[in-house]
Amino acid sequence: MNDAFININGGQMQTLELVLMLTVLSLLPSIIMMMTSFTRIIIVMSFLRNAMGLQQTPPNTVLVGIALFLTLFIMSPVIDQVNENAYIPYKNEEITATEAIERASGPMKTFMLKQTEVDTLDMFMEFSGDEVTEKYEDLPMTVIIPSFITSELKRAFIIGFLLFLPFLLIDIVVSSTLMSMGMIMLPPALISMPFKILLFITVNGWQLLFSTLIKGFN
Repeated sequence: MNDAFININGGQMQTLELVLMLTVLSLLPSIIMMMTSFTRIIIVMSFLRNAMGLQQTPPNTVLVGIALFLTLFIMSPVIDQVNENAYIPYKNEEITATEAIERASGPMKTFMLKQTEVDTLDMFMEFSGDEVTEKYEDLPMTVIIPSFITSELKRAFIIGFLLFLPFLLIDIVVSSTLMSMGMIMLPPALISMPFKILLFITVNGWQLLFSTLIKGFN
């Protein structure tokens, strides 16, 4: 009787662990994207597309692909550190899974803290009930990750605002010109779009944007 009860409980625990593992694996891509440069890159490129008045060009799949490869390029030093310090020792059975996670979190914390504002960290520490400290490397991921995401959203929106300004100027000039010529019924966006594309091509916009994003993480 006791053996059957133990077997039933053991089966339930294994099922629960399996469900938990599958849940974590399904959320893992989103979690990793939130802990890397992906968030800032994809938001900035979405702002750029809207500023130019291009609704579906480049398509969403292309923007996500560009953001992923730029993220791999930017995060390559961090990935190398995680591979050397955590994955290879764990693969060689030199450390346990818990130790591997702790070692892997070190480079990720360093990367995120470089991009996180101190005021944002202090705010989340206050909300979590932790004492404000100058040694932010000892903070848990539950504090660092939301602080990093908040700072990334702020920077992405600032870059997006700066991207909008030159294209907004073109819209204003085109609208004023059409109004002065009495062409009220002609949509200004239809006329200004070629000029926006021409401006973006002239200044080598993609290279300038990518170099700015990459330098922002160094």
